[in-house]
Amino acid sequence: MNYDIIILGSGPGGYVTAIRASQLGFKVAVIEKENLGGICLNWGCIPTKALLKSAQVYNYLKHVEAYGLKAESVDKDFSAVVKRSRNVADGMSKGVQFLMKKNKIDVIAGFGKIKPNHKIDVTATDGTVTEYTAKNIIIATGARSKELPNLPQDGKKVIGYREAMSLPKQPKKMIVVGSGAIGVEFAYFYHTMGTEVTVVEFLPNMVPVEDVDVSKQLERSFKKSGIKVMTNASVESVDTSGKGVVAKVKTAKGEVVLEADIVLSAVGIKSNIENIGLEDVGIATDRDKILVNDFYQTNMPGYFAIGDVVPGPALAHVASAEGITCVEKLAGLDTEPVDYGNVPGCTYASPEIASVGLTEAKAKEQGYTLKIGKFPFSASGKAQAAGTPDGFVKVIFDAKYGEWLGCHLIGAGVTDMIAEAVVARKLETTGHEILKSIHPHPTMSEAVMEAVAAAYDEVIHL
Repeated sequence: MNYDIIILGSGPGGYVTAIRASQLGFKVAVIEKENLGGICLNWGCIPTKALLKSAQVYNYLKHVEAYGLKAESVDKDFSAVVKRSRNVADGMSKGVQFLMKKNKIDVIAGFGKIKPNHKIDVTATDGTVTEYTAKNIIIATGARSKELPNLPQDGKKVIGYREAMSLPKQPKKMIVVGSGAIGVEFAYFYHTMGTEVTVVEFLPNMVPVEDVDVSKQLERSFKKSGIKVMTNASVESVDTSGKGVVAKVKTAKGEVVLEADIVLSAVGIKSNIENIGLEDVGIATDRDKILVNDFYQTNMPGYFAIGDVVPGPALAHVASAEGITCVEKLAGLDTEPVDYGNVPGCTYASPEIASVGLTEAKAKEQGYTLKIGKFPFSASGKAQAAGTPDGFVKVIFDAKYGEWLGCHLIGAGVTDMIAEAVVARKLETTGHEILKSIHPHPTMSEAVMEAVAAAYDEVIHL
C-alpha cells in the first residue's frame, strides 16, 4: 500500500499531524501500537487533569466552611477517582478514532519499524508483518518515564507516572523523586487525597525550569499545605525488600532515611527511539534525540521526526505545532519555523504555574536592562472572592525597547491566562499596549494588566 505520508505514533504530535496532512490533500496513514492519542490522551495530559480535578473538588469539600457552607461526612473513593480518570481518557481516545474516520486517515494497528527506501514494517499483535510504503515518513513515537540506575522501576514499589495514574490502592506514604511538572502534579494529587507525601529535588529549587520567584512560591504553598519538600537532595538508593520502601537520601546536612509505601520516579523522560529502525535507515541521533532541521527533516530525505524524539520542549502542544509545520512545508505552504522562545509551559498542581519567555535570571544573563512588575493575587478582588489568594503575576520587559521578555504566573487558573502573553509576544506587543487594553473586572486576568502597570510605575491597586 502506498501513501503520501505515514506517521509512526498517534500522540498529540502524530494524530494532529495526520489531520492537518489530510486537510492539505495528502493520503495519510497512522501506525499505533497501543491506543490512539498516545501517552498524552491515555496516560499523561488528560487523565492526570481528571485526577487533579477530583483532588481539587475534594479539597473544596473539605473546606466548605470557608465559603459559609456546611457538609457532613465528606470522604473520597480512591478507586472511583481513578476509574473516572480512565473513563475520561477512554472517551478522548474514542474522539481521536472519530477524527481519523472523519478525515479519511487509515489507522494501522501494530509496532512500526522504518526501513530504507521509504518503507515501514508493521508487526501486528498476532505476529504477522505487513510492509507499507510512503513518500514521506514522520516519526512521532514520543517518550516514556526515565529510569535512573539507582532508582530502577519495578512497577509496584518504585513506579513511573503511568502506574501512578492507576494504582489499585492509595498509598499511605509516598516519596516523589523530582519536582518538575509530573512530580509536583502527582505530589499535589496524592497529598490532597490523604497520602503523606515527601518531594525530593536534586536542584536548589522546585520546578527548576521556572522563574526563581515562582519556585519559591510553590515551595511555600506546598509546605503550607503539609507536603514535605527536600531540595538540594538526592535519592542514593532504595530498598524494596521489606513491606514498603526504604530510601537513603543525601542532603547538605548528611544522609536521611525515608520510609514509604511507594516511590514515584519523576526525574524526566526517555525518548522512544530504540528498535524503530533508525540505524537501518541511517538517521542521525545525538543524546537520545533525532536530529532535524527547522522543518523536521532528518539527515535522510523523506524521513522526518517531531515531538519528544527531537530536541526542544517535550510538550504536547509543541509536538502538535511541529507536526503542522512539517506537513505544511511538505505541501509547499509559506510557513515559518516554530518559535521555541515563545512556547508556554504549564503545571497543573495547586497553585497552577504558567510561564512563557525568559526568566529574570535568563534575561539578565542576556544583558537586558529590565523593567519588572509583580502583582499578587492577594490584591485581586476576584481571587479573594474565590478563596484563592496565593500566587502572583510577574512580567519582565526590556527597558530600552519595551519588548515583553517573559511572563510568569502562579495561582488559580493561570494555565488559562498565559495565552494572553503568548499572543502579545507573537505580535510584539509592548507594555504600553497592554496597559491601554481594557481588562475585565473582577477577573484573575486583570492581574496581568496590573503587573504590567507595576513594571511601569502606574499600578493602581498596590
